[in-house]
Order: sequence, then structure tokens, then C-alpha cells
Amino acid sequence: MTTPDPKGPRQGAGILRTALRRNAGAVVRGTVLMGLYQAGETAFPIALGLIVEHTMQDRSLGSLGLSIGALAVIITTVSLSWRFGMRVLQKANTTEAHRWRVKVAACGLQPVARDVGLKSGEVLTIATEDADQTADIVEVVPLLISSLVAVVVASVALGLADIRLGLLVIVGTVAILSILSVMSRRIGSSTREQQARVARAGAKVADLITGLRPLHGFGGNQAAFLSYRKVSTEAKQQAVTVARVNGVYAGTALALNAVLAAAVTLMAGWLAYGGRINIGELVMAVGLAQFIMEPLKMFSEMPKYVMMARASAERMALVLAAPPLTEPGAESPAGDGELEIDGVRYGALRELKFQVRAGEFVAIAAYQPRAAADLASILAVNVPPGAYEGVVRVGGREITDLSIEALREHMLVNPYDGEIFAGSLRTNIDPSGTSRILPEAVEASLLTDVVALHREGLDHAVRDRGANLSGGQRQRLSLARALAADSGILVLRDPTTAVDAVTEQLIARNLAKLRRGRTTVVLTSSPALLDAADRVLVLDDGVITAEDTHRNLLATDENYCLAVAR
Repeated sequence: MTTPDPKGPRQGAGILRTALRRNAGAVVRGTVLMGLYQAGETAFPIALGLIVEHTMQDRSLGSLGLSIGALAVIITTVSLSWRFGMRVLQKANTTEAHRWRVKVAACGLQPVARDVGLKSGEVLTIATEDADQTADIVEVVPLLISSLVAVVVASVALGLADIRLGLLVIVGTVAILSILSVMSRRIGSSTREQQARVARAGAKVADLITGLRPLHGFGGNQAAFLSYRKVSTEAKQQAVTVARVNGVYAGTALALNAVLAAAVTLMAGWLAYGGRINIGELVMAVGLAQFIMEPLKMFSEMPKYVMMARASAERMALVLAAPPLTEPGAESPAGDGELEIDGVRYGALRELKFQVRAGEFVAIAAYQPRAAADLASILAVNVPPGAYEGVVRVGGREITDLSIEALREHMLVNPYDGEIFAGSLRTNIDPSGTSRILPEAVEASLLTDVVALHREGLDHAVRDRGANLSGGQRQRLSLARALAADSGILVLRDPTTAVDAVTEQLIARNLAKLRRGRTTVVLTSSPALLDAADRVLVLDDGVITAEDTHRNLLATDENYCLAVAR
């Protein structure tokens, strides 16, 4: 992963300012309520000191009742202001974190600049942990201001008793914050490095899960596991470093606050002994010295959270500020469902040229898997048009003239390793809940046996990455999701490699039936799918070398027989 450029911090600060500006109302309300809470907490020892002083002078039941009533008002104010203040701030924090998660995820779904070097696992970490830590700024600022209110109120109250007490609190607070601000910079840099290493470990896990089957095939799983262990160990060591720095920070803050509280208490005792303050003021000073430790602790911890939020915001800026690989157009494809590849050269593809008519079911038998992968990447717009030669037309319009949203709404390219999400079978097949052919998609993909196995049916719980499903079940679930989308053009890549021959035959027939009249392209070597297609295109050495029905090719092309016969 690359190191953020000099513009990164400025962009990170801009993200924090945006978060505060967008939640200005909640921040103001939260600051007022939390300031009221801290003022009430500070008023409690002040009120106790006044009560002690007046009770000694006027020992009446009326004064006692008034004092108890005043304390009840203070306690009620403290309780309600804390409850409603934290409710306002936490709601704003959660909402803001969700906004950033959505924004980062939206950028992750679009091609980003190659020099950023972020993998999907890293983007996922940024969209979760970094988004949460960035949104904490909405809560941190009001807590910082409210803690300052408590320190100011305590300083003024102590200063009215004796100016030396007030000055001691002010000077001590400035000294504590000066020391801790230096330490908070170390926390920010350590946290940034920790998040980067955790993200790299997450990306490595995603790569391992995706490539586990081929790794097993050539015995590379042990080397891959050792590689993951290395990045995982680095992430763990950095986490220990961050925990150690945080521990030193917290310990130092607690020790400095305790020293200040002890100094205020000792000075108040010395002043009372010398007759410079009365007993009520001594009680107030001792109470404030004990109380002030909590807002001072909070006040001294806030710079740490500000630095952590900024570090996370700078990492988010890596994704949000990355320019797209291509500037998409604004047009929409025509609704006829025609797909044309004209002279495309990219990777294993050499002057590739073919056309799929609207409503046609075409299978492409790629002799080299790399060629199939490159073609699928181009159609999925994972490769920018400027990175390859030739033209791709969808609905009669060049792909460069189409907006990404319109293109993906019109043409769906189902990935070979379709992701399975935690939730249920239903939410995985139809995430938006708007599919009109959900039952037909389940039946066509032969996912019906999985549904029938469980009493909950389509509401059966699915673990993250489909951990409680077999490989064939995950593949059929991915296929059902692609079919349920009912897109004008559907491109599938090896959708039946994990199922048995009988199931594959039934899926091929169901697929042809369900997609009748809709444009369908399948990159496959499956005889069942090849036979179900209207025609087969043979992709060899990057070009189309033959075109006919599956059965005619079997009868006339020996190389085709060797490539697809099982």
C-alpha cells in the first residue's frame, strides 16, 4: 500500500470538517447538554461547600430543606442532560459513520486510480473501522468543549475562594494538555500504521479465500498461509505497539491529573490552616479537586481521539480522492440488448470480434482461461476503455459513452467468484427485495433443494462468505442472484463448475428457458451449457476461430471435441 501524499492530511482534515458541518445542529445541541451536565457536576461540590458554610451560620430546618432541594435540582439536571446529550451525539455519530461507509463503498464499486494500490479487503476495512473512527469527531468535539466548561467553572469557583487555587488549576491544565498533545501525535501515526496493516491482512484473507481451490491444486496453500501469517503478525505487533502507546498515554494522563488534584487539595488545606479560606470553601476545594479529575481525564483524552479520527479520515481520503480510471459518459444504452465486441486487444485477447444479437443465447468456449477472464473484466468495466484497443458496444452505443450506473443496470456480469454475504438466502438472491422473478430464479438455479432442506425456507440464515454452504450451493446461490436481477444482458462465467453433471444438465435447460428472449452470454467449457446455447463461439489464442452449434462443432472440429468433451 502506498503512503499518503502530502495532500492526504489536508483532505483528511476536510473530511472531519465536513462531518462537523453536516452535523452542526446535533453538535450544538450535544455541546449545550453535555456542557450543562459538566456544569451541574461542577456545581455539586460548590453547592456542598455553600451548604456547609450556611448551615454552620444558620442552623434551621428551612435552610436544610432549601439545600436538599438545590441538590435535587442539580442531580436531576446532571442525569437528564447526560442522558439526552449522549443520545443526540451517539445518534449523530452512528448516522455519520453510515454516511461515510456508504460513500466509501460507492467509491469501492467504481474503478479507482491504480497507484493507490488498495485491494478489496483494504477498502472494506476503510469502509468499516476507519469510517467509524472518523465519525467519532462528531462526539469528540462536544465532549472536549463540555470538559473545558467543567475546568473553567472549577477554576472560577476556586479563584473566587482564593486566586492562587484558580491559577493552579489553569496552569496545571495547560501543562497537562501540552504534554499529552505531544504524545497524541505518536498515537495518530501509530494508529494510521495499524489500520494500514490490518487492512493488508484483510486483503490477504480475501485473496486466500478466493484462490484457495487453485492453491490446493498445485500445493501452494502452505506458502500462502505463511504469507498471511507474516502480514497477520505484523498487524498484531503494530496493535500491541498502539495498545502500549495508548496505555502510556492513559497512565500519564491519570498520573498528571492526580498530581493536579493533590496539589489543589494540599494548597486548599494550607490556605484553610492559615485562615485565608473558611471551612465551606475548604469543603468546596477538596470536592472540586476530586471531581475535576474526571473532566480533566476526558479533556486530556480527547486529543488522542481527534488524532485517531484524523488518521482514519486520511485513509478514507485515499479512496474518496482517488480519480476514476475512466471518466464515464452520461448516456444510456438502447433497450434492444445487443452486444458487440469489435477488434478488442487486451491481455490474452487479439483482435477479438463478435456480435450477440438481442435475445440470443450465446456460449463462448475459451480454450485459454486467461482469455475468458480478460473478456469478463472488460465487460464488467473493471478495465478502463483506455487500457485496451478496440470498441465494446452495448445496445448499439460505445461503452465509453455510457454511464456506469446505466451500463450495469442494462448489463450484468456475474463474477466467477460471486460474494456471499451474511444474512439469509432471500437477501442474498434479492438484496433490494424488488425482483419479480425470485421463485423462477431459485428454481432455474436448482437452489430449491437447499430451500427445502430448511424449515425457514428462503429465510434460512447464511453466514458470511457462505461458510455454512457447500461450494455447489454457493455457486447456485450466486447464479440465482444473477438470474433474479433479470437484466437485459446477462454475462456468466463458468456458473456450474462446482455442481455434478446431472445438476449441470438441468441448470442449462432451466437457464435457456428462463432467459428466452433475453440476451445471455456464457463463458464456459460445460457441454451442457454449450448444447443449450443458440450458437457457440470458439475463443482460441485471443480470437474467434469457429462459430456453430455445439453439436455441429462436435461433429466437425476435432480440437473442439478434445477441449469440451468430458
